[in-house]
Amino acid sequence: MKVICDRAVLLDAINLTAGVVASRTPKPQLTCVKLVATNDGDSMLTLGATDAEIAIRLTTANVQVDEPGEALIPAEKLRQIIAAEDREQTLTLITKDDELEIRGKDAKFKVFGYPAADFPKLPKESDVTGKNAFEVPASDLGALIARTIFATARENSRYAINGVLLKCDGKTIQMVATDGRRLAIAKASAGSGASGVEAIAIIPSKALNLVGKLAASPDENVRVAITDNQAIFAFGDEATGSSAILSTTLVEGAFPPYEDVVPKDQDKKATFDRETLASGVRRAALLTNEESRGVRLAFSGEKGGQLCLTSRAPEMGEAEVKVEMESYDGESMEVGFNPVFITDALKVIEDSQVVFELKAGNKPGVLKSGQDFLYVVMPVSLT
Repeated sequence: MKVICDRAVLLDAINLTAGVVASRTPKPQLTCVKLVATNDGDSMLTLGATDAEIAIRLTTANVQVDEPGEALIPAEKLRQIIAAEDREQTLTLITKDDELEIRGKDAKFKVFGYPAADFPKLPKESDVTGKNAFEVPASDLGALIARTIFATARENSRYAINGVLLKCDGKTIQMVATDGRRLAIAKASAGSGASGVEAIAIIPSKALNLVGKLAASPDENVRVAITDNQAIFAFGDEATGSSAILSTTLVEGAFPPYEDVVPKDQDKKATFDRETLASGVRRAALLTNEESRGVRLAFSGEKGGQLCLTSRAPEMGEAEVKVEMESYDGESMEVGFNPVFITDALKVIEDSQVVFELKAGNKPGVLKSGQDFLYVVMPVSLT
């Protein structure tokens, strides 16, 4: 193999594929990126990686293939070399047996690899088919992921909530995430090609983080297929030489009955400018610590509607921040929330206006943005 590559394009591709590579594995091949160069009419370079659960294949046409071939090279060392050659516009990759030589104008690196035939099979375009296959605009898919993935559990023994629930009923695509203390639900309209599709799956957070990065072209559609044990996402057009396919094993287990968690009897409703509320919560959170991870929110209908946020931490001090509400309907009340949980949600909301619905100081609050985003957050006890 002999390939002349645009260094910046190659680095972007390696950074994405390296995100899949297994960090700890008894199989050294799973720490590698597979490079495949072809020139059947057009010069193309394909990079692939897998950790045995998630697999990715990226194809780029920003190359000149003088000799086709393939190589299996340790991902991290390859990434470090490509990143370090930051003064080079192009780099030349040459393979001999299981070795890869990387050449710039004033440097040459030789990296030892493994037989390319030892690498597992990667997903391909023809895999994105079946009765549960549909398309969704990349901008919608990216927004769905951003508005839910932050609420997934970390290091939790309940594996089902370590991922995001994806549901498509032919009309609406919905994603749901929870860590047991908060719940995020985001919706988007399904395209016309989703008619008749009934798909449901729990997608691992690691895979969705990568899907979110791949869904960077808002004008394109992402093709999605859900099977009994896999989800497959396809981006771009393989025929043009600019494409990506990611497959992931689904999370096993049953997702919690999240509909039961959403309060139906909230009788207090506060409307805010999103930036105003976010600023107030951030400032009040400055005087909290791990032991007093809570901010008191006192809602009052007096003086046109005002929210008073207070916090205190022993040996640190106290904070009081007053925030104007655009409107407030209900009796005055106080409730405590973890400020991180509130700011996390406000970061992913794009609308300028948000609605906070409440019941009592010991009941969950509901943050809403339009008809497509709902966020339930449990209160914390403030003593």
